[in-house]
Amino acid sequence: MIFITTGSRSFQFNRLLKAVDEAIEKGLIKEEVFAQIGLSNYKIKNFKYVSFMNHDEFNRKIKECDIVITHGGTGVIVNTAKAGKSIVAVPRLKEFNEAVDDHQIQLVQAFEKLGVVVACHECSSESISNAIELAKTKEIVPFISNTNVIIDSIDQFIKTRM
Repeated sequence: MIFITTGSRSFQFNRLLKAVDEAIEKGLIKEEVFAQIGLSNYKIKNFKYVSFMNHDEFNRKIKECDIVITHGGTGVIVNTAKAGKSIVAVPRLKEFNEAVDDHQIQLVQAFEKLGVVVACHECSSESISNAIELAKTKEIVPFISNTNVIIDSIDQFIKTRM
């Protein structure tokens, strides 16, 4: 199963939902698809969806799926990577009123360099289906948090200033 999550912020991501819907219609995506669409208002024809899910339902979908298609949000990418799932990341863009700026482009590029996601910068039915196929064969790179490194650096900085 493919699980799409568009985030829970106050922005739509109709462009992604439409591309997946068209890919299913063209037969480019044959797997079952389920989405959490947030505030998107695109009229989906070819897969099941809900607007929002509670934390437990969301985590259950992450466990059940093989691939997650998501926006370029750090939280969902990190949590999905920690769950050992393949990720296709599509950055939200300001020009489509999906975000206040284009910071998700840089986030997706950074996660792509780490090998954590398959980036999909062109949001079309063909590019989405190609990214899914790549994600199926890509080795899943476990995400290793550097939180302790950051905390140790701050601790060292404070100690040298005392």
